[in-house]
Amino acid sequence: MTAAGHQPPTGTPSEPPRAPRRSAAALASVLDQAASSLTNIAVLVIAARVSTAHGFATFSMVYLTFTVLLGLNMAYVGQAVVLTRGDTAVTGAACRSAIAFTALASAAVGVPLAVAGAVTGALTGGLAGPGGAFLALGLVLPLVLVQDGLRYAFSTLRRPGLALAADTLRLVCVVPALLVQPRHAAPGVLVAVWGVSAVPALLLGLRLLWPHVRAARADLRPYVRRGHLGRRFVVEFAVGNASSQLAVLGLGLFAAPLAVGALRGATTLFGPLNVLFNSVNAFGPPLLNRLGGRRAVTRAAAALGLGLSAVGLAWGLVLYALPAHVGRQLLGATWQSAADLLPASGAQYAVMGLGTCALVTLRVLSPRATLSVQVVFSLLAVVLMLGGYLLTGSALGAAWGLAAGSALKAVAAWTRVVRLRERETAPAAAPAVPAS
Repeated sequence: MTAAGHQPPTGTPSEPPRAPRRSAAALASVLDQAASSLTNIAVLVIAARVSTAHGFATFSMVYLTFTVLLGLNMAYVGQAVVLTRGDTAVTGAACRSAIAFTALASAAVGVPLAVAGAVTGALTGGLAGPGGAFLALGLVLPLVLVQDGLRYAFSTLRRPGLALAADTLRLVCVVPALLVQPRHAAPGVLVAVWGVSAVPALLLGLRLLWPHVRAARADLRPYVRRGHLGRRFVVEFAVGNASSQLAVLGLGLFAAPLAVGALRGATTLFGPLNVLFNSVNAFGPPLLNRLGGRRAVTRAAAALGLGLSAVGLAWGLVLYALPAHVGRQLLGATWQSAADLLPASGAQYAVMGLGTCALVTLRVLSPRATLSVQVVFSLLAVVLMLGGYLLTGSALGAAWGLAAGSALKAVAAWTRVVRLRERETAPAAAPAVPAS
């Protein structure tokens, strides 16, 4: 019996609870993105502190491989599933299918990765070498990819608060697990500890997801059909992000492993700016859409871009002014090589702020215009990075090459935005006057 003056809850006990309000959902989404980004920053910072310079370089190559695989899964599965619309039966089935496909695909990739790592690890020093680290990655890959994939399921269900709970537990578990590792721990051990520490968050996420998907059935057929939308997203990710990451990985595997550690160390220090850029990508388009005309959208985006650029420069100056002993507390033996790259990385993040806002503007004004800019100038950034390394023989040249590539992409994107505005404001052609 219900108490007087109180209405009984709507719906049956088997139905999932109602989605939260938009403001609460938006806040939970931002906090979840912050928790995920903070986890990545903490993992790299702690790994750098407990590793030698060579050990962190190896760990960075393995973590970079994971980042590429994570991005591919996000593009092929995550970005596609969040577009699902319908009732709870439809979204529940989509989420269950997405998690099932992620588990199978990650196992299919992890097994050969572990085998290759075991074979090469036997020849290159066990867990202390790259082979052992890749072996560990192959074994834990299904754990970490499925755990991260749960956030897209919760986003589809409009339950970002559940994703925040799981990702916060992930952060709480991984930090102490890595902090208790001994100094100069082997890269393979660090990778294994990082992966296994995802188990509590994975179990919590699956438990929170279960009420929403228990009545649904998984269907993997859409993921292997020719028209699957994730294929387009994979292409965009490959040319926009994975190309530069793979180039850095190739630089480490075939030329200079220490350069990877230096580049990743410098990038890690700019991790808070990545949170800002990701938030702009996520929430910029809907906010700009509310402004109406192209002129208002462009002005607002330009102002935001200048603000982000100023923040990037200021953060770079703060990092450059850090005393050496503070830097070594952050990155350990990798600090010195990373510190040399801070001017180049600061310049890169300053122009990335401008470029990010330009691409967001294009996504609002002309969504099809972004792909060509991403393809051409992301590949150009890779060429400039490799060219900078070849010309200087150091990671500093590669860092300045990346900065130049980001600057050219920003210029190209804003040029495209200006041309779109000119089309809108161009006067219509005067009608022809018939001859009398």
